[in-house]
Amino acid sequence: MASFVRITVLVWADILTAYALFVMMPFLTTVWNLNITRAAAIVNVFSGVATIMPIGMAFLVDAFMGDYWMLLLSSLAYSFGVSCLAMSTPPVLSYAAGNCGEYKPHCIGDAQKVLFYTALALIAIGISGHITSLESFLNHQIKNQTSDQDDSEKPKPTPWQAAGSFGVILFPIVGCIALPYIKPWSVRFGIPAICTVVATFLFTTGSFSYRRYKPQGSPLTTLCRVFVASASKMCRHLPSNDNLVPHTRGLRCLDKAAVQTQNQEKNRWKLCTPKEVEDTKNVIRMIPMWMTFIMCGVVISIGNTYFLEQATDMNRKVGKLKVPLPILKFFYDLVKDHFKCLYVIVAKKVIPRRYVPPYGIIVAMLFSILCCITAAEVETRRLDMIRRHGLLDKPNDSNEKIPMSMFWLLPQFLLLGAVDGMSNFSIDQFFTTQAPTSMSRYLKLFSHGVIGAGTVGSVLSVYVVGKVSERGGRPSWFQDTLNKSRLDNYYWTLTVLSCINLFLYILVALQYTYRDPRDEDADETSRNDSTQP
Repeated sequence: MASFVRITVLVWADILTAYALFVMMPFLTTVWNLNITRAAAIVNVFSGVATIMPIGMAFLVDAFMGDYWMLLLSSLAYSFGVSCLAMSTPPVLSYAAGNCGEYKPHCIGDAQKVLFYTALALIAIGISGHITSLESFLNHQIKNQTSDQDDSEKPKPTPWQAAGSFGVILFPIVGCIALPYIKPWSVRFGIPAICTVVATFLFTTGSFSYRRYKPQGSPLTTLCRVFVASASKMCRHLPSNDNLVPHTRGLRCLDKAAVQTQNQEKNRWKLCTPKEVEDTKNVIRMIPMWMTFIMCGVVISIGNTYFLEQATDMNRKVGKLKVPLPILKFFYDLVKDHFKCLYVIVAKKVIPRRYVPPYGIIVAMLFSILCCITAAEVETRRLDMIRRHGLLDKPNDSNEKIPMSMFWLLPQFLLLGAVDGMSNFSIDQFFTTQAPTSMSRYLKLFSHGVIGAGTVGSVLSVYVVGKVSERGGRPSWFQDTLNKSRLDNYYWTLTVLSCINLFLYILVALQYTYRDPRDEDADETSRNDSTQP
């Protein structure tokens, strides 16, 4: 079997597992009987940590491990994690012990809880490791295969590449249509577990045929060196002759890292080059802009938590056909992947090249505002429907559905998909054009990390909004059940916060000095050269 398929099967398993994990919120609220805020906190912390960790994982890859070992260890963690998740469902261990054979809260013991939280930790490691190394490792193997061919021959798609591409298309369909019709949670989580174990095994069978690369060091180490070197010379004065230390205006305290003193020429932690100092300054200047991106992550976090919980209790039938919940994720991913392409086609015709990412971020923030407004209006209608049909006190485990179609939620899922796709693309492009060339490996990881920080921050936002809403003896907007909560008010709060964040972003963006497009071309060329084996 070709190395391409051995690596691509990991992508197939990741896609299938993602659709299985998409329904984690209903699993916690129905099987575990958790209130919506606690269940959403678990899901958002897990999702946020899994997207922030790749930054640290990339440091380990560049400094110590290399892509192969990171991919191997993370795949093993992924396999054990999804397997533990399948075993944490109540009937697996409880039924074997003769205690309980139902998917009910009283069937969940300490063993299930330990397995569940262990599974989340291992899956987070697996996801972050794959985000860090899967794409780069696969690209290296493809380049090795094409480099062995005659330069005069154009590389043609192989049958294995066709099979890999077909699998990437097929598995979302399987995850969207097949998995939701499997009622036992142990089987619903067990199928992705089996696929992940098989994918990991197939990946390891090609270990001796993969081309591996030794770690070359991490640019994050360079940033730390600049801070350490400048701090060690805190009491020293900069030379009066500026030509001795070339620098830009601002953050001049870091220029001391490039000032030579006696016996420091060979100490890399006390003497840095002017270019290393300037790269560090460039990263620091991006932090205010970086902070404004976090709000997009807060809005995105409500998609697979509160939006999904709303859809669980709504009518999912189209005629006589019952539509599965993951169909919403399918449309979400469809807009996420394709809307950014439409934006690029339009933006390049009307916007200067270097301003395409900043305007893209504005578009993402505008869509986040529209998404929150739409969600608030739909939730107001849903609550009105609940009151009219006397379903306010309906328990979570009730089979009675709200007489309102689930597809009322489709517009907000589509808008949220546009927010996710545009924000990831634009933030990625912003880092690509503005960050130092040495940070090229970390560009996409930073964009994921920004969204992850917002996802974790959404837990804090829910807590603060809940505490503020119950002042004066009023009931909190977040109750034990969804029907008694006032998510519409929370969505309006996010609308206001998103508007404020958009205003702050515009202020910061106007003060930021963007690099010239010619620098982008040079950086792109140097990045391509640096990735050659």
